Amino acid sequence: MILVTGGAGYIGSHACLELLLAGHEVLVLDNLCNSSRRALERVEQLAGRTLQFVKGDVRNRSLLTALFAAYPVSAVMHFAGLKAVGESVREPLRYYETNVSGSIALCQAMAEAGIFKLVFSSSATVYGESAMMPITEHCPTGVPTNPYGQSKLMAESVLRGLANSDPRWSIGLLRYFNPIGAHESGLIGEDPNGTPNNLLPYMLQVAVGRRRELSVYGDDYPTPDGTGVRDYIHVVDLVQGHLKALERLEQVNGVSVWNLGTGKGYSVKEMIGAFEAVIGRPLPHVIQPRRAGDIAQCWSDPTKAAIELGWRAERDLSTMLADAWRWQSRNPQGYAETQPARQGATAQTALAS
Repeated sequence: MILVTGGAGYIGSHACLELLLAGHEVLVLDNLCNSSRRALERVEQLAGRTLQFVKGDVRNRSLLTALFAAYPVSAVMHFAGLKAVGESVREPLRYYETNVSGSIALCQAMAEAGIFKLVFSSSATVYGESAMMPITEHCPTGVPTNPYGQSKLMAESVLRGLANSDPRWSIGLLRYFNPIGAHESGLIGEDPNGTPNNLLPYMLQVAVGRRRELSVYGDDYPTPDGTGVRDYIHVVDLVQGHLKALERLEQVNGVSVWNLGTGKGYSVKEMIGAFEAVIGRPLPHVIQPRRAGDIAQCWSDPTKAAIELGWRAERDLSTMLADAWRWQSRNPQGYAETQPARQGATAQTALAS
């Protein structure tokens, strides 16, 4: 059985679906602070299989101890955490507590239970403002420009120290670039609470009329059109990389690092143009000053993952945007407008907390 922390969230729910489709038993731990049980119901619908769900916080050691005692967990995919760059600048302690302390509590409970395989959701922000493009795993980690990136780098350091201290650990650090898109069914996708912090969710909400216009933060960066450049990867490609990493951890110990990206960067203006082509109309947008914590450009060299994992991103930008638009147009209010949770859907176990 695979424990997926944060499994009801955007990336976690897609990972749960791929795990179920691959034949794994899945246990989800999620506090639902930025996620929905309805996502898991839809995962079960798509997979034709059920999963187990425990509502709780990854920082809760007693809950984790009870969870590992109650379920035959063999490995963990750790997605639980906070992820908004701008919010992290405003609330740094909350990010360090959740992303770093939560990872420490999880690893302590795993070690007590004799579980030593962990796939960690990291971020390309650990490279900081890299002078080299594209970014390979050999690029030095920098000083991330925001507390979100700093918290991911701190968690990576904790995991490296842990693996160095105990050879039983097999840990995969997966450095994401920019996950977007949704499952092609349109049933699961990204549904952020409050104002979206990332580009595409905001674009989607403007397109369905929930927001008046998109703010483009900065058009004076040293990039071809002045707007920030990022490497966008389809969320399904991303989570398939997690399954490949899980397989690899069966063969190697210690810490392994893999970039998960496409190897191509798109600017904000290019994203807007490509999205307008998908929806067939202009997207209202305005230029605003730069946002604290943002960098000018960032894209990956995913060669190492291709060689070691046999993985590469398959879906192009138009597919990412079309899948995301299918999700949002069919679910204008996200999961909020769906029917109340069905009795008996998604098995849930009460554990001591």
